[in-house]
Parts: sequence; structure tokens; C-alpha cells
Amino acid sequence: MATAFEKAGSLAPIQRGAGGAALREAAREVFAERGYHGASIRDIAKRAGLSLSALYYWYASKQELFAALLEDSVQDYFETCDAALREAADTPQDRLRVLVQATVDYRVRRRLESIIATREILNLEPAQANRLVELRRAATDLFRDVIADGIRQGVFDCEHPDDSRRSLEAACNAIADWYDPAGEITADQLADRYADIALRLVGYTRNVQ
Repeated sequence: MATAFEKAGSLAPIQRGAGGAALREAAREVFAERGYHGASIRDIAKRAGLSLSALYYWYASKQELFAALLEDSVQDYFETCDAALREAADTPQDRLRVLVQATVDYRVRRRLESIIATREILNLEPAQANRLVELRRAATDLFRDVIADGIRQGVFDCEHPDDSRRSLEAACNAIADWYDPAGEITADQLADRYADIALRLVGYTRNVQ
């Protein structure tokens, strides 16, 4: 069965191998520092320790590299969620808990990509921007479906599920803007806190485990 990521389609081919990975890492840093328009393809190649011709071997343009960076990040998110959901107990409360934990983990690990995607989406060409919108919709559906399932089963007492879901997603998305890995709370502790908050937000009717 196709995953949510596969159903939504891709932004751009992800070139595997050391050179492609080095370029995406360099692009991640340069786009975060300077924004899409302020980043030059030459600066990205230099940051990656590659020649300009080597960069063009891997990616045909800055736009393609930008889209591939976002593609790599979004694929990571869906793979993280899929893995967590496969290990979860088959109950709405457990599936919501691991989905939130996976999302928090992603926002912490992929902080720069999360910020770049939010700030620079308008710089994607239309076809790629539309695919990113579809991928975000697929991510939203993961939350919507588990909340709806919990309501159907009487596990969640949630009068306004869409509002609760939007509040939860917004809170998770905002982590990239404020979380400090060197701060007092670890990523695992944050994930557990947000999972508890999520269950309260949807009116989980049993004690939070």
C-alpha cells in the first residue's frame, strides 16, 4: 500500500550519494542564513566543498536543489510518522500520542528545514509549490483521521475536532521557531509533554498514560 508521502507525489528528485547529501546540507545552511534569493549557487557549492560544475552534475539549478532539500525533509517526516504508527498500539490515543511525538522529533531534528519551508515556500515554482501543499495536506490528514477515529470510538470527547487539530498542528509547527536544544528540556521530554497536551486537547476520556 502506498504511503501518504507516495500518494501525494514528490517535489523533485533526491540525488543520493555523498555529493548530493553534501549539497543539501550546504543548501540547508545557506538558505537558512540568507534566504532563497540571497543564496547563490556558487556559495552553496563552496560551502559543500564542491566545484560549481560538480554542483550542476547533481542538480541542474538552485530551484531544483531547493525543492530537493524540502523533498528530503518532508520524506523524513512521513517516514518518521509511518515508523511510529507501525509500532503503536491500535488505539486512537496511542496513535495520536506517537504521531505527536514523531512530529515534535521532526521539528527538533529538522528545525532549519521547517523554518525554510515556512518562510520560503513562495519561492518554489508553481508545480513544486502545489506538491508541497499536497504533502502538507497529507500530513494534516494523519492527524484528522486519528482524531476522527477517537471520536467515533468514544475515546475522544472533542466538540470541535478541526479547531483542536489546527491548534495542535500549529503548536507542533512552532517548535522550530523557539526550541533550544541546549535548553533545560530535552527533545524527548518535549515530545512527551506535547503528547499529553494533545490528548487533553481532544478530550481523551481516560487517564493519560
